[in-house]
Amino acid sequence: MNNNLLIHTPEGFRDTYGTDLQSKRILMDKLRDVFTGYSYREIQTPVVEFFDVFGSDVGTTPSNELFKFFDRNGYTLVLRPDFTPSVARAVAMHFTKDDFPLKLFYEGSTFVNSQEYQLNLKESTQMGVELIGDGSASADAEVLLLTCDLLKKAGLTEFQVSVGENDYFKALAEDSGLDEERIEEVRRMISNKNFFGVDNMLDSDETPADIREAFVHLPQLFGGKEVLDRAEQYAANEGAQKAVSRLREIEKEISGSGNEKYISFDFSLLSKYHYYTGVIFSAFTYGTGEPVAKGGRYDRLLGHFGTDAPAVGVGVYIDQLRNALIRQGILH
Repeated sequence: MNNNLLIHTPEGFRDTYGTDLQSKRILMDKLRDVFTGYSYREIQTPVVEFFDVFGSDVGTTPSNELFKFFDRNGYTLVLRPDFTPSVARAVAMHFTKDDFPLKLFYEGSTFVNSQEYQLNLKESTQMGVELIGDGSASADAEVLLLTCDLLKKAGLTEFQVSVGENDYFKALAEDSGLDEERIEEVRRMISNKNFFGVDNMLDSDETPADIREAFVHLPQLFGGKEVLDRAEQYAANEGAQKAVSRLREIEKEISGSGNEKYISFDFSLLSKYHYYTGVIFSAFTYGTGEPVAKGGRYDRLLGHFGTDAPAVGVGVYIDQLRNALIRQGILH
């Protein structure tokens, strides 16, 4: 082995020590206090899982971005790229519906083998919660309000939690007549707020006029609660109408909490994780181009592991959050 490699970490990995490590620990302690204040209990899952926990049926990280290897029995194993499927697997294994609603929090490292992932880091620290067994709008609102409290506890004063509804887009896509590949292309352009691209791409397609109009306007449907009225105008089928109604319920739950100013709505917010089934959200602040937290509802994921139960959660990206706090002069 090249002796020069012995004193370096692999690409995408790094050592943390001294004041950097101390400030990271302090930040994580603050977030942990918020979790316990909301009555969440800690769960630990292994850093190594079977490949199928994150396979294509789950719709999480692409296979070519997973760190894969084999155990001595020939099973394909992966380093955990995402906590939510791991927690869902553990809940199906260790709990019953008599334990629901179940409020769990986690912390640890995730591993994604991608150059585009979070400052080119392949190992990232994440903390978050999963609220399992409660399918109500109040559960969605609780996780959104908890997210705001986490970011305030960390020291942020300026941030925005953008809330979308995955089922709004899915309902429109089902009636669009587009194949899966073109739907994914539309999703990508809407996420990039490229309404001209959406319009041009659908120009020669036989997409129903009302569906096409909705797709074209989706990138522009963002802002305060008034956006829900505009989204309702373009809700071309029952599924899209239900999605808007759900967001109205959540907005009512949030109203009067004191956190309303941090929450906005964005119908172009569409997750690449296929397991999300309803409300999704991302939290942004200045000093970083990436979200400092992401979350959403995933009512069918636990069914993949044999336990049908609704669920909603959020994950905080500690490295991204620390960088934002440092650049804003809150951490030194």
